[in-house]
Amino acid sequence: MDIAPITLPAPSRHDQLMAKAEELEATFLAEMLAHSGLGEMQGAFGGGQGEAQFTSFLRQEQAKLIVQQGGMGLAELIFNSMVEAENGAA
Repeated sequence: MDIAPITLPAPSRHDQLMAKAEELEATFLAEMLAHSGLGEMQGAFGGGQGEAQFTSFLRQEQAKLIVQQGGMGLAELIFNSMVEAENGAA
Protein backbone atom coordinates (compact mmCIF):
# COMPACT_ATOMS: atom_id res chain seq x y z
CA MET A 1 0.00 0.00 0.00
CA ASP A 2 1.43 3.33 -1.06
CA ILE A 3 0.78 6.30 1.16
CA ALA A 4 1.01 9.65 -0.55
CA PRO A 5 2.64 12.42 1.45
CA ILE A 6 0.37 15.16 2.67
CA THR A 7 1.17 18.48 1.12
CA LEU A 8 -0.02 21.55 2.91
CA PRO A 9 -0.91 24.64 0.96
CA ALA A 10 1.68 27.40 1.07
CA PRO A 11 0.73 30.21 3.41
CA SER A 12 -0.66 33.27 1.67
CA ARG A 13 1.35 36.47 1.53
CA HIS A 14 -0.98 38.05 4.10
CA ASP A 15 -0.41 35.09 6.45
CA GLN A 16 3.34 35.49 6.05
CA LEU A 17 3.17 39.23 6.76
CA MET A 18 0.96 38.70 9.82
CA ALA A 19 3.36 36.07 11.17
CA LYS A 20 6.26 38.51 10.84
CA ALA A 21 4.24 41.31 12.42
CA GLU A 22 3.40 39.07 15.39
CA GLU A 23 7.05 38.08 15.67
CA LEU A 24 8.04 41.76 15.83
CA GLU A 25 5.40 42.47 18.48
CA ALA A 26 6.63 39.52 20.55
CA THR A 27 10.23 40.76 20.31
CA PHE A 28 9.14 44.24 21.39
CA LEU A 29 7.15 42.83 24.32
CA ALA A 30 10.08 40.64 25.39
CA GLU A 31 12.29 43.73 25.55
CA MET A 32 9.68 45.62 27.53
CA LEU A 33 9.35 42.71 29.96
CA ALA A 34 13.13 42.64 30.35
CA HIS A 35 13.29 46.35 31.19
CA SER A 36 10.37 46.09 33.59
CA GLY A 37 12.27 43.62 35.75
CA LEU A 38 9.43 41.10 35.55
CA GLY A 39 10.49 37.73 36.88
CA GLU A 40 13.77 38.84 38.45
CA MET A 41 14.34 37.06 41.72
CA GLN A 42 16.43 38.71 44.40
CA GLY A 43 18.29 37.39 47.39
CA ALA A 44 18.12 33.74 48.39
CA PHE A 45 15.48 32.97 45.75
CA GLY A 46 17.58 34.17 42.83
CA GLY A 47 18.85 31.57 40.38
CA GLY A 48 22.27 33.12 39.98
CA GLN A 49 24.15 32.92 36.71
CA GLY A 50 22.03 30.03 35.37
CA GLU A 51 18.86 32.03 35.75
CA ALA A 52 20.45 35.03 34.06
CA GLN A 53 21.42 32.88 31.06
CA PHE A 54 17.93 31.47 30.43
CA THR A 55 15.61 34.26 31.53
CA SER A 56 15.55 35.76 28.03
CA PHE A 57 14.13 32.51 26.63
CA LEU A 58 11.35 32.56 29.22
CA ARG A 59 10.54 36.21 28.48
CA GLN A 60 10.42 35.52 24.73
CA GLU A 61 7.96 32.65 25.23
CA GLN A 62 5.85 34.76 27.59
CA ALA A 63 5.79 37.52 24.97
CA LYS A 64 4.70 35.04 22.27
CA LEU A 65 1.83 33.89 24.50
CA ILE A 66 0.79 37.49 25.10
CA VAL A 67 0.67 38.07 21.34
CA GLN A 68 -1.31 34.84 20.79
CA GLN A 69 -3.88 36.09 23.31
CA GLY A 70 -4.35 39.36 21.41
CA GLY A 71 -1.28 41.28 22.45
CA MET A 72 -1.47 45.04 22.54
CA GLY A 73 -2.43 45.62 18.92
CA LEU A 74 1.05 46.39 17.68
CA ALA A 75 1.10 43.42 15.29
CA GLU A 76 -2.01 44.70 13.53
CA LEU A 77 -0.45 48.14 13.04
CA ILE A 78 2.79 46.62 11.74
CA PHE A 79 0.83 44.30 9.44
CA ASN A 80 -1.21 47.18 8.00
CA SER A 81 1.96 49.20 7.41
CA MET A 82 3.63 46.29 5.63
CA VAL A 83 0.56 45.70 3.42
CA GLU A 84 0.40 49.39 2.52
CA ALA A 85 4.11 49.48 1.75
CA GLU A 86 3.84 46.35 -0.37
CA ASN A 87 0.79 47.66 -2.28
CA GLY A 88 2.45 51.01 -2.83
CA ALA A 89 5.57 49.35 -4.20
CA ALA A 90 3.58 47.17 -6.62
